Order: sequence, then C-alpha cells, then structure tokens
Amino acid sequence: MRTYKLTIAYDGSRFRGWQRQPDTELTIQGILESILTELAGYPVEVNGSGRTDGGVHAKAQVASVVLSGKIEEMQYRSEINQRLPEDIRVLSVELMKNGFHARKKAHGKHYEYTIDTRKKPCVFTRKYAYHYPEQIDVTRMREAARVLIGKHDFAAFTDRIEPGKSTVREIYDIVINATDEKMVIDYYGSGFMYHMVRILTGTLLEAGTGKRSTAQVQKALDTGVRQQAGPLAAANGLCLTEVDYK
Repeated sequence: MRTYKLTIAYDGSRFRGWQRQPDTELTIQGILESILTELAGYPVEVNGSGRTDGGVHAKAQVASVVLSGKIEEMQYRSEINQRLPEDIRVLSVELMKNGFHARKKAHGKHYEYTIDTRKKPCVFTRKYAYHYPEQIDVTRMREAARVLIGKHDFAAFTDRIEPGKSTVREIYDIVINATDEKMVIDYYGSGFMYHMVRILTGTLLEAGTGKRSTAQVQKALDTGVRQQAGPLAAANGLCLTEVDYK
C-alpha cells in the first residue's frame, strides 16, 4: 500500500462544498473519489485537510489517498486532470510515508478573505470577493483582531458545535491589508471550525463600521454565545490558501 498527498485548487462557485453528500454530485471530494476509483479499479477514499463550505474556494487544499501500489506521480496527476472539470485541478501528487493523513497531520491553515469595498462590484472578481461598499475604519478592525489572536474558546464563532468536540483553537495571526477598492484579511491558525472564518470576518467588519466595539468582540469570546458575535460573511470571499504540516 502507498499513501499519496494531493494538493488541489478549485473554484468553489458551483459546488456544494468539499465533503461528499448523498443527494448531490457537486462536491469536490465526491468528484475526486469517483475519478480515482475509476482509475484504480477499486474504491478509493479521499481524505481532505478539512471541509470547505459551498461557494468557498481553495488555492491549495490538501488531501491524502491510499493506493494498492506505487504510481508514477506526474502521469497520475495528468490522468486525473484530464478527467476533472475545468474548475478543479490537482496541482501535485506526492508519495508520503504510510500513516500520513491530510486532516490528522495538519499543523495549521491559512485562509484568505477578500472584500470588494467599491461602490459597484468588480466585474472580473465578483465571484471571489464579498461586496461590502461601506466606509471601514481599518484601525478599529485591527484593534478588534488583536483580541482574537491567541488560544481561545471560539464557541461563539461557529454555527455548529459537535458533542464532545473542543471549540478551543489558536489563531496565530490576523493580517488586514486595505486599498481604496479592496481589503484582504489573512487568517493563520491551528485550525478553524464550521463557518468560523466567515463569522470572524463578519465580526471584524462590524467593528470596522462602528457597529461593534472591541469590548463586544471580547464579550463574544468570554461568553461563547453565538448571538454575541457578528454575522456570517458571504462564502465567495473565502479561499483556503495553505495547509501546513510539521
């Protein structure tokens, strides 16, 4: 048996997310498993580093697969890409030590959230940026972001708490860069829960527009109550940029 690491890019616009679902064929995992199973002649399971929501994009999602024997990586990548739709692409295939698992071995993740702040959305980037044409105070956003950096219980910043699962995560850094027409928020952390980055973004945007104080952001952390945090920002602005491994 051989374990391989796949690095995958996709435009999530028309998909219902990463995770396979019984009622649709429009998932990244489901499409990949179908193609890899066809190539192998036996069922192949694709394990991603994590789930991305419907409409969320990825520049470098990572997945692991176990095959019955060794393959030629470049040829295998080419054969997969020939069968994939044009909005999914396998960027690399790499042989790993057996036991590698894309989710369990992940050390950290980098997400990028793009916001279009101009009055009318850009024609060419509208599928990849959240249109938010409001006056934003970046200094206030950065002040609120500093409260969120570190190891905390982020129960208020998810829409799904799974029984028995910890809601403690560590955010290594939040970097906010803005121009007259665009803002990009980079999130670096140990891992992120369901909707977490999008809720963090909605919270920071409210801080930037004066609808929420830094003290209120701190209160959301302290209470763990979802209603104390901000709204869920749109999926199309979010992109998984990198997954780190030790």
